[in-house]
Amino acid sequence: MSTLALIIVMFLSTAGPAAVIAFVGYAAVKSVARNPSASPKIFIVMILSFIFAEAIAILALLILYNLFAK
Repeated sequence: MSTLALIIVMFLSTAGPAAVIAFVGYAAVKSVARNPSASPKIFIVMILSFIFAEAIAILALLILYNLFAK
């Protein structure tokens, strides 16, 4: 049962940042299509959002590893 709980919690902790990356990517492509002259500013914000989302995923996985380590 512990393995199943670990799998479910890992999935949930990585699905959140993955959803954030998907939504940010979609919004960035949509906004660049609407205003191409603002693409450098949009690109910087998009990359920063990706970095923060990945940092959250890495922290969640590290915490999970420490909680379920035997």
